Amino acid sequence: MKKRTNSREKRKMSIRKRIQGSSQRPRLCVFRSTKHIYAQVIDDVENKTLVASSTLDPEVRQFLSGLRKTEHAKKVGEHIAKKCLGQGITEVVFDRSGFIYHGRVSSLADGAREGGLRF
Repeated sequence: MKKRTNSREKRKMSIRKRIQGSSQRPRLCVFRSTKHIYAQVIDDVENKTLVASSTLDPEVRQFLSGLRKTEHAKKVGEHIAKKCLGQGITEVVFDRSGFIYHGRVSSLADGAREGGLRF
């Protein structure tokens, strides 16, 4: 388990060297655990989290019963897109945090795109 985490951290740092969020185009960062998925929109210049959403949010949780984890991720993506559009954020930079762009990570990205975010 430790080796897998270390390799993901290496990939994450390699990605973060190239990706930086600004106030015009903040960074959409994704974290995937075994049970939940978390997403936050970050302005790296001011070091502030602008918007956050996860499967633990009460607004999202009410729609999750009976769905699979990839569908949970899609709902979180749609929810974070809705929150971003409410704050006037339309474009983001996608940061997969070293996770493979497959399954729940890609499902969250698809949900955010369907919600109106561009990246």
